[in-house]
Amino acid sequence: MNRSASLLAVAALLVAAAALAVGVVAISRDGGRDMDVGSMANMNRGSGSMGMGSNSSAMGSMGSTNSGSMGSSGMSSMSAHMAPAAQAGVKDATQTRGGRPLAHTVDGDTWVFRLTAKPIKWQILPGTRVTAWSYNGTVPGPEIRVPYNQKLRIIVKNELPEPTAVHWHGIAVPNAMDGVPGVTQDPIAVGKSFTYTFRALPAGGGQGGTFLYHSHYDEDRQVGLGLSAPFVIVPPQQTTSYAVDRTLMLSEWNLDPKTGATRPPMDMEGVLPNYFTINGKSYPATDPVDVKPGQHVLLRLVGAGQFIHPMHLHGTAFTVLAKDGHTLQVPYKADVIDVAPGERYDVAFTEPNGKWVLHCHIGHHLTNNGEGPGGLLMVVNASGKQLTATTRKQSHPKGGGTQSDGMNGMNGMDMNH
Repeated sequence: MNRSASLLAVAALLVAAAALAVGVVAISRDGGRDMDVGSMANMNRGSGSMGMGSNSSAMGSMGSTNSGSMGSSGMSSMSAHMAPAAQAGVKDATQTRGGRPLAHTVDGDTWVFRLTAKPIKWQILPGTRVTAWSYNGTVPGPEIRVPYNQKLRIIVKNELPEPTAVHWHGIAVPNAMDGVPGVTQDPIAVGKSFTYTFRALPAGGGQGGTFLYHSHYDEDRQVGLGLSAPFVIVPPQQTTSYAVDRTLMLSEWNLDPKTGATRPPMDMEGVLPNYFTINGKSYPATDPVDVKPGQHVLLRLVGAGQFIHPMHLHGTAFTVLAKDGHTLQVPYKADVIDVAPGERYDVAFTEPNGKWVLHCHIGHHLTNNGEGPGGLLMVVNASGKQLTATTRKQSHPKGGGTQSDGMNGMNGMDMNH
């Protein structure tokens, strides 16, 4: 009798445990599905605000959910972290293109560069501006291109509304120059400057390649608002010449196009992007690559934001020559390559006659607030006819539109190939 009772008790416990597991899975699936659908729907209705809904409802739900574990000071800090960039007093950028080479002066054997971190209104499309945090008033910041082993002095002035610092991503700087507040330096206070000195050498060895510099203070927020830029170390010997050698910085934005409110995209916090840019521009405002058929092209792909972008080239395959500033011993062919945040790939190719495209293969990343074609797409023009980026003002979907609305408006352009 005791044995039978014990067996029944064990069986009951097993049934209860199984029921509990099923319930947890069902709740998780429902909750995750509701948040994902709500995030995408709200984001694509043109609010450009929190992926989880309006600011007040999102923050309210977060507050109620975490009331037992996060105090008011924690919520206040998170609210400031996720808040839109202040617009008051921010002027329109005086320059129209980002990532252009930065001029320097010479002091003996040292090249001297000057950077100023400051807010601007940056046009990503005709009639559409983000409130960005920039280096020298452009998005991305200017490209620093220097010879291998060149001695450098880079003076950074902070005109942002909060402290900042600069990290030299992938470069063999002295530890004190690494730009990590609280570890290697104090943050650069508002209105103050800091001087970085180092030689242009790849971390881990090598002769040169593609790198970047970006904020390392509240990186989740500051990089998401635009504080990143390319850095190229030119090898002492180059065996191949290219008709085009261009760096492409891939970024994302969370923008309310009606009010200009710009938030840094934060995947984990539900602040999802609704605009995507190559060198600070969304298609059709992206700059084309103009070459003759058969000419050699080198593109330096840089993950400058916080999302992965599988970049696909039409018309041919490219040869992947280098990763993260280091030449590959065995280059390889591909026509799609995943570019993760902080990653860099150097790819080379020649195109046959025609107008081809390079684009991200995630459909949503080819839209501008739900309208397409847009976002991370650019033309590689080997037709022999000069092309220019469009100045056509792109209308915003009435009521914001949805992701499917935007993809239905792709004007017959098939991005699945």
